[in-house]
Amino acid sequence: ETSPYLPAPQNVEVYSYNFQSLLRWSPVPVENGTVLYTAQYRTVFYSSWSDMGCAQSPQPQCCFPPELRRRRRWTILLRVRAELGTLASAWAHCPAFVAERNTTLGPPRVNNVSASPGSLLVSVSPPFPPEPGDVLQYHVSFWENTTRATGKKLSESKTLFQIGNLKESTLYCFSVQVQLRIYSGHLLEGQPSAPECHRTALS
Repeated sequence: ETSPYLPAPQNVEVYSYNFQSLLRWSPVPVENGTVLYTAQYRTVFYSSWSDMGCAQSPQPQCCFPPELRRRRRWTILLRVRAELGTLASAWAHCPAFVAERNTTLGPPRVNNVSASPGSLLVSVSPPFPPEPGDVLQYHVSFWENTTRATGKKLSESKTLFQIGNLKESTLYCFSVQVQLRIYSGHLLEGQPSAPECHRTALS
């Protein structure tokens, strides 16, 4: 039965980083007993709710099941309720979620940097395993260590690229961020990597 005495969970939201998504909420306070939670999902095209694999869980969070993690473009509706013995709260809903629009992309990983007199050769890895058809761009900001305000930018589609036209035996710093072209044609921008500094070689 739905109980007016058992409040529904509050602050229901999806936390999503690099397409790994988690539904979470604030715990429901009760004076005695253990509150359990059941989370469900459905898509906008399908009216029946499916279990997320977190029925009657004591945790105030629920990871997305594998079948949802693969559906980046689906609009997902989610809800959760609290349960205490035979009592159940009303369902609490969170805003519709689309992974391709609503996830946060982290910074690329810088694997290796090779210095030559006039350039730095940089190898990076994307922050998430790309799917077939993903179009990724890497935006590189770089500057001579003393001139951060007048940095330069370049854009690359490969994970191995060269920062060229540099002075020899000079310290340069750079930061990389990824952009993913999504279905709508827009770009999903990732977080920039922490700046790294490397000295070019002496010829």
